[in-house]
Amino acid sequence: MRQLVIMPSFRRAYRRLTKRDRALQERIDAVLRQMRNDVYVSALGTHKLSGALSGLWASSCGYDCRVIFSLEIEQESGQEVILLHDIGAHDEVY
Repeated sequence: MRQLVIMPSFRRAYRRLTKRDRALQERIDAVLRQMRNDVYVSALGTHKLSGALSGLWASSCGYDCRVIFSLEIEQESGQEVILLHDIGAHDEVY
């Protein structure tokens, strides 16, 4: 199981998105739990990004909602962690 590391930009975007939409918050939370277990599960549609976002990955958390993240190796433990960078509509995060 991977650890999720929440970056400040992700935290701000998450609060903005879920402020008035409890159902979206529950869906995002479920996706984040699933990412901890297996980030490559087909239901997430995980894929590498290119261009300006090269080196980052994206997963789907609904029709028009994407989670932008990177996979890093933690120096102390040597385990892979997921750094959550951004979340939002397709056109907002790309």
